[in-house]
Amino acid sequence: MTDRTVLGPGWPGPLLAVLPPSLRRLVAEWPVGLAARVEELRIRLGRPLMVGLNGRDWFVSPRGELTSAAEEAYKVDADDVARMTQLLCQASLYAVEEELRSGFVTLPGGHRVGFVGRAVLEQGRIRTLKYLSGFNLRVAREVRGAADPVLPFVVDVPRRRVRHTLLVSPPGCGKTTMLRDLVRQLSDGVPALEFPGVTVGLVDERSEIAGCYRGVPQRDVGVRTDVLDGCPKAEGMLVLLRAMAPRVIATDEIGRAEDVAARKAQHYADLCTDPELKRLLGVPDERRLLTLVPVGVPAEQPTRNKKPLAEVLHWERW
Repeated sequence: MTDRTVLGPGWPGPLLAVLPPSLRRLVAEWPVGLAARVEELRIRLGRPLMVGLNGRDWFVSPRGELTSAAEEAYKVDADDVARMTQLLCQASLYAVEEELRSGFVTLPGGHRVGFVGRAVLEQGRIRTLKYLSGFNLRVAREVRGAADPVLPFVVDVPRRRVRHTLLVSPPGCGKTTMLRDLVRQLSDGVPALEFPGVTVGLVDERSEIAGCYRGVPQRDVGVRTDVLDGCPKAEGMLVLLRAMAPRVIATDEIGRAEDVAARKAQHYADLCTDPELKRLLGVPDERRLLTLVPVGVPAEQPTRNKKPLAEVLHWERW
């Protein structure tokens, strides 16, 4: 286990590189201590420039100062959006056609830029986006040690194996952050638990866990981890089983029928009692459902007919 340390201080170069000069000058000179706490930068045509900082939204003034008043903020104009589109697409929309269909592009370092605009449909599915009007720059930072509280429940220490585990929480509680560190520690090994480390197969459909850039992980997911980037989860898990023989398979954002039909579960207790989910997962008697809740929110206790629930862990948003 390791100390909880946030990596990646200051504004990352890849994010600054896709900002138009008019916006870059507003944020590039922020003190390192301030820039290191930025979670996202939101750019919307005709609306105030906004930054997410420590779980709170702030507006950015024309002088680059933070303010809580929207009327004092810098207003994003059409030139800003056009220039940023050019920088993101490297002057060619065809070069990022797949990314436009997905709604985001991954930058070196694992940082991501999401975008919205007018959807162009083909047979009921999104073929591409045009008239881009909004961007969300998400800063990638690792939190080493984020999985320390759950490792004793995930690792079967006497048998030196990993239990079937499902992480469930409301949005913004740190599931992906915890999962990333969990993958890293299971892959590298956990000396404190005398766990030697195992081969991990990671299906990273949205490039959020390993943050791959051109197939290469930009975040530390462990020395024994093989990453299948940008692949649908259901298909990717089968590919990893056939090709890489992992001892552990990890993935994020279960959300479709073929991803184990978990979206219909509205509450962790429903997941515990859903026979279809049990059947599809093939979960044996030894399992862990780790529910992450924000600090200060009481954890609900499992009732007699809503077992098993191994542990309810309070998790502070980073």
